[in-house]
Amino acid sequence: MKVGIACLIVAYLLSQFYRAFLAVLTPVLIADLGATPEDLAQASGLWFLTFALMQIPIGWALDSVGPRLTASLLLFVGAAGAALFAVAASPAAIKVAMALIGVGCAPVLMANYYIFARLYSAAVFGTMAGVTIAIGTIGNIAASVPLTLAVAAWGWRETVGVIAGVTLAVGLLTLILVRNPPRLAGGQQGKLVDLLRMPALWPILVMMAAGYGPAAGLRGLWIGPWQGDVFGADATSIGRVTLVMGIAMVVGNFIYGPLDRVLGTRKWLVFSGNAVVGLAFLALWAWPDMGGIRALILIAMIGLFGASFPMIMAHGRAFLPPHLVGRGVTLINLFGIGAAGLMQLATGRLHASYPPEPATAPYQAIFLCYALIVAAGLAVYLMSQDRTD
Repeated sequence: MKVGIACLIVAYLLSQFYRAFLAVLTPVLIADLGATPEDLAQASGLWFLTFALMQIPIGWALDSVGPRLTASLLLFVGAAGAALFAVAASPAAIKVAMALIGVGCAPVLMANYYIFARLYSAAVFGTMAGVTIAIGTIGNIAASVPLTLAVAAWGWRETVGVIAGVTLAVGLLTLILVRNPPRLAGGQQGKLVDLLRMPALWPILVMMAAGYGPAAGLRGLWIGPWQGDVFGADATSIGRVTLVMGIAMVVGNFIYGPLDRVLGTRKWLVFSGNAVVGLAFLALWAWPDMGGIRALILIAMIGLFGASFPMIMAHGRAFLPPHLVGRGVTLINLFGIGAAGLMQLATGRLHASYPPEPATAPYQAIFLCYALIVAAGLAVYLMSQDRTD
């Protein structure tokens, strides 16, 4: 089982890479395919939306057929999407490719969480969830300076083609190595509607949407166009900035993981961290042309304190009955990833609604939008019930 978990973590590393690599590829996709920032926002949004829409059938599949087939078969779809990306001749092809990659990446983290929830103590779920994301976020780092260097050395098509081959190989290893947890005794069944009838889950679902989407949107898309349009940054410079945010996200996931047991709370840990994120976005809105070390500090703060995904998941997991774990974790994930996708599409339209001058104006609007979303999520989350295991 440990080998299978390791394989799923590698698959999640690829998922993190795919959700973040468009920010670094922005200059070459604009130059080679004539893509616009709105095209790339739509492509990124489609990744998140297809990922999110797959959560409902994946939840059923995890509870019914187990993580082995669920994860491996969809990874093959993701490999096909990456191959299409590598040979894309238009922005439309990039959008289709990103949608397929989103389908392929959709099951891998939830497959791991399903195994954790079924086989390990609930008290350590938050720590294991955080460590998984922290290790997987190395893929986020790979989609920064390393990707920039690979594209410069071999070209973007060749680089993405290699990643498509790696995705196919990981899908095959998942099929071979992952083992399904034993079935629950008694064969108790449940439905998604049973989860939606649980009032304790709703503030957590809202916080997942508001806590994940803004940080993911900045790292996965807008950090590249913002740096390029406002500061004239090239691909190498963008790679360095995204590397800083990626490292901050890795550190944040390692820090969040065990803190619920140290502090004896999940609710206030999540609330405090995301309050810092909201304030950082407000600072970027107020000073969108602030460069240098001060901008890097704000970006790193969003990455560090915005890494609350595993703790929000652990908070929600504490309310899930054993026979609804698969559907439950995928429902919580649906709200995070789905909201991120909708935010990508909405902020793409927001960006397109502004004239090219001044260059800071569309990014001010995006940063303020993110700050308000976080604030709204925190207001609802205040009504949540704290629970630790």
